[in-house]
Amino acid sequence: MLIHSNFLQRAVVLPQHYQWVGSPQPGVERVMLDRVGQEKARATSIVRYAPASRFPGHQHPGGEEILVLSGTFSDENGDYPVGWYLRNPPDSSHQPFTREGATIFVKLRQMPEGESRSVRINTREPSTWIRHSKGESCALFTDERERVSLEKLAAGARIFSQFVEGVELLVLEGSLNEAAHEYEQGSWLRLPPSEYPELVAGPEGASLYLKTGHLGKYLTGVVSS
Repeated sequence: MLIHSNFLQRAVVLPQHYQWVGSPQPGVERVMLDRVGQEKARATSIVRYAPASRFPGHQHPGGEEILVLSGTFSDENGDYPVGWYLRNPPDSSHQPFTREGATIFVKLRQMPEGESRSVRINTREPSTWIRHSKGESCALFTDERERVSLEKLAAGARIFSQFVEGVELLVLEGSLNEAAHEYEQGSWLRLPPSEYPELVAGPEGASLYLKTGHLGKYLTGVVSS
């Protein structure tokens, strides 16, 4: 299965275009944002768990990155309410479930073999945020390949001022504008290396998940659509 599989091309999914697809587990469905493979895939998805749903224990050969968008996501290591960021390194395993229901943003099989850090960050904790000229930033993960953060931008603030080595973002609150296009809450964008996206926060500002650098020289296995 190939969905937005050419990583040298721009990809956009707006919330009004979400297509929820069932998973092998009852009560768990997902919106496939990009995907290379079948059930065992390099994938970026929004996953929705119904109350009292679960997945059996499984491994993540290429790692797993999660941002909890609503509800409470859980596994054998703890409970993670909305706002938690999790990073499970390659070959880690867990048994995810939820009691009340949860929606999560998930990236699978996108980490290098050598990554070993397990990350747990509660982004609702004020001490995780740093103020800057455009708003506030919460650093989630940084290495030589990529930088991941949450950003809160004031109305009219511009995200980028130069070319970047690949951008991926999910609008969490507010909106972003780019020329005649408006990207509302729930919009997902993936922009290829060397683009200069003129994205600015909308009139109410914007909150977003932001990943940069990962689509540049470190991207391997680019698949043409």
